[in-house]
Amino acid sequence: MNISLLKKICEESGAPGFEGPIRKLVLKELKGLADDVSVDNLGNVTAIKKGKSSDKKIMVAAHMDEIGFIVTHIDDRGFVRFHTLGGFDPKTLVSQRVIIHGKKDVVGVMGSKPIHVMSPEERNRPVKITDFYIDLGLSKEEVEKVVSIGDSITRDRELIEMGNCVNCKSLDNRVSVFVLIEALKELKGKKIPYDLYAVFTVQEEVGIRGANVAAHRINPDFGIGLDTTIAYDLPGAQPHEYVTSLGKGVAVKIMDASTICDSRMVEFLKSTADKKKITWQPEILTAGGTDTAGIQRMGRDGAIAGAISIPTRHIHSVIEMVNKDDVQGAIDLLASAVKEVKVLESMEQ
Repeated sequence: MNISLLKKICEESGAPGFEGPIRKLVLKELKGLADDVSVDNLGNVTAIKKGKSSDKKIMVAAHMDEIGFIVTHIDDRGFVRFHTLGGFDPKTLVSQRVIIHGKKDVVGVMGSKPIHVMSPEERNRPVKITDFYIDLGLSKEEVEKVVSIGDSITRDRELIEMGNCVNCKSLDNRVSVFVLIEALKELKGKKIPYDLYAVFTVQEEVGIRGANVAAHRINPDFGIGLDTTIAYDLPGAQPHEYVTSLGKGVAVKIMDASTICDSRMVEFLKSTADKKKITWQPEILTAGGTDTAGIQRMGRDGAIAGAISIPTRHIHSVIEMVNKDDVQGAIDLLASAVKEVKVLESMEQ
């Protein structure tokens, strides 16, 4: 597995609406892998690989954006206040380093009230996002030379290998960006039945915005979302709460809060995995949503859509973890599904 590429993809910045740096990296990696590559007005990257026929279209989407923040205020002592871009559990912000992307990148730390000066009531209440500020170690005048209201902020954490796993910030959803690029490499020089639209979308973490626009433009017949999903196989969790388990195979989504996947696509992905001897597990997630919803519903005719998910522990934190075998399974299943998608045409609704 190309861990060095995964590392570059995960560590690059790209908060919702500020995907420029990760988009630049994706465009570089796509060279030679598609017949056409374009960027739409919203910032989605679409790589088209021509198939034997253009009668139908396959859309596969992986979002480039990562949860982040935006600068809202600089106080008289140079401390920076912010608003979230995407969903955060406040306790994951404690003691973290961040990068403010101003005139130049500047590293700061998430600070909050020290426990030593908290009242008993403050110690016992849950922490809130508004309890935090960013300390750059600079005066207001020094901060304002490089930081402005509206600058984006991302979290600072390197990718490391842990056993057969990798651990980093933003594996949601950079691991899927990696999977889509690697699948395109597997498909290079191979014939596929229909035109493939591989879309690297924007602003998923704030409402599936990029996928909605891309699906409206492409109007796909078949669609596959690529994203992470919950692996809650942790101490204290009951088996029925796991959703998925790390190392037990790539996940085939059945539903989440935004999508009930088309039963034909679900069965197709399961049978394709079995045929190719790819280990898989079912996924039912009762909260959260992915680009799959946009792919399924925003084209003029709707799409036969489902999703391939990568089980992920500690999601929406800086210590997200995935298993390499699950990631490779996602690459293999996606490439196989694209090559064999004509099977869907004979399946009853």
